[in-house]
Amino acid sequence: MGWRLGLGGAGAPLLLLLLLAGPGSGGRKYPKRKCPGGCTCFKDTAICERVKEIPRDLPQNLFSLSLIRSGFTEILAGSFQQVPSLQLLLITYNSLELIGDDAFVGLIHLEYLFIEQNRLEAISKNAFRGLKNLLYLNLANNNLQTLPRNLFQGLDALTSVDLRGNAFHCDCKLKWLVEWLGETNAQVEPMECRSPPELNRTKISDLRPAGFNCITTDLVLFDTLPEQSLSVETFMNNKEQNLVIAQPFTGRCSFLEWDHVAGKFRTYASINASLTSRKGAGHHSFSPHRLHFLGSSTVVCKPLVIDGHLFVVVAQLFGGSHIYKRHEAAAGGFVHMQAIDGSRIRKPNDIEVFRVEGDWYFIMADSSKAGSTTLYRWNGHGFYSHQSLHPWYRDTDAEFLEIAGKPHLILASSSQRPVVYQWNKQQFVRRTDIPDMDDVYAVKHFKVKEDVYVCLTRFLGDSKVMHWDGSMFRDVQQMPSRGSMVFQPLSIAGYRYAFLGNDYSFSKVYLYDPVTGLFQHFQELSTQAPRSFAHLSIDNQDFLIASSFKGQTHIYRHVINDQSA
Repeated sequence: MGWRLGLGGAGAPLLLLLLLAGPGSGGRKYPKRKCPGGCTCFKDTAICERVKEIPRDLPQNLFSLSLIRSGFTEILAGSFQQVPSLQLLLITYNSLELIGDDAFVGLIHLEYLFIEQNRLEAISKNAFRGLKNLLYLNLANNNLQTLPRNLFQGLDALTSVDLRGNAFHCDCKLKWLVEWLGETNAQVEPMECRSPPELNRTKISDLRPAGFNCITTDLVLFDTLPEQSLSVETFMNNKEQNLVIAQPFTGRCSFLEWDHVAGKFRTYASINASLTSRKGAGHHSFSPHRLHFLGSSTVVCKPLVIDGHLFVVVAQLFGGSHIYKRHEAAAGGFVHMQAIDGSRIRKPNDIEVFRVEGDWYFIMADSSKAGSTTLYRWNGHGFYSHQSLHPWYRDTDAEFLEIAGKPHLILASSSQRPVVYQWNKQQFVRRTDIPDMDDVYAVKHFKVKEDVYVCLTRFLGDSKVMHWDGSMFRDVQQMPSRGSMVFQPLSIAGYRYAFLGNDYSFSKVYLYDPVTGLFQHFQELSTQAPRSFAHLSIDNQDFLIASSFKGQTHIYRHVINDQSA
């Protein structure tokens, strides 16, 4: 037997007439003892009204069942297993609020399912599982605001669906429905969004999947490292990204790699810069207390790989700065290679490594009154002084970047505005400065296509994002700074962020909006007094490492969430 009803807007009244008559019944009733209380049974039809729950002792040979004006609030797994021959099921004007998984399991012959004019608010993802022969589904005039993803999966025989009269909230959770409407061959009655306000009365069929922005990201704390740190740097070693962390209070550079088995970072080498400092301390009249502090002064551990060899430039506030070379057989995995000229570098604060016209260089920004920011060049055997820049200006940061394809340097200073230098084939020459930005502690750059931007950090006041207009940097955006010593842009998994450190409160994370060209507040991080941030990608995972001058170094995992899933 098969039901073939042409149901339009008047489908439900027509169905009720057919049910009351009973298909092929001639109106003849079965004996009352074979019909549950509250139900009227015909030959192969039953109508139940004002029952408190779905009857469990219905005749097994039913082809149609109607549940009307009843008090049950949910349909759970196996609710209709006692009537496997059902081809039509009508559930209307009831107190129904929830349909659970496998609610209609066993109804392999069901072709028409009407669940309309109820209080239905939630449907489980697998509510309709097993209804392979379902032709018509009516969920009209309920309290549905959303539907679980792929609710109609497996209903391959569907020819008609009615979802009208529900208060759909058209957000990412309904993106799948928009996609399904564009793919299904079933006839779907027009339905509308009720919210959000900007989409009220919009036909869902008029929406497009591309109009949903459903991907969100998050930075979730993954691990902590026990020591305080100042600089965090990444580099390639054995075709994988590694970390090196400068630990000022132990005088160490600690090297970390990813343990693929344990799924965490582990230390595999270290440089104890304090030992090198003490070996040379005999040439100076340091007090015992000063000697102790020699091991507490590492501020930057800068790695660079030249011709397959790993070198590390270690800057220290006391005891001089040094260069080390990776040697696995040596204690700690490194050997001391070279000392940096102490007459030029008195109080190093930052190191930048870069390559210009095939040659390797690093620049060390000196923040003392008597020192000189110095550029060093690799000659095949070591790094030697190439140029002194900006003497006596107490530089706090150096940034290498390319502007219009030409090498440039920006030096930030506590005594004047940041200065922009340009390479002239032999050395860097002053080009311009950055206006209206005194007391800049640090500068970092990023690019959007060919446009060059800088993030300028101020300890108090406003840090800024500025854009190069062809002749100078001009304001784009200001961020309030409250004890900030780092404002660092990073690109993680295709998303561009800016991290603004804070010594007195939570640090701010901003996410770049390519439409407006501005950074929007995104998240806060609890890392205490951060001084640098670094991104590391390994095993299809992205991590953010946040140094801490006052507490533990934090490692965050970058998580991408699809809200439409």
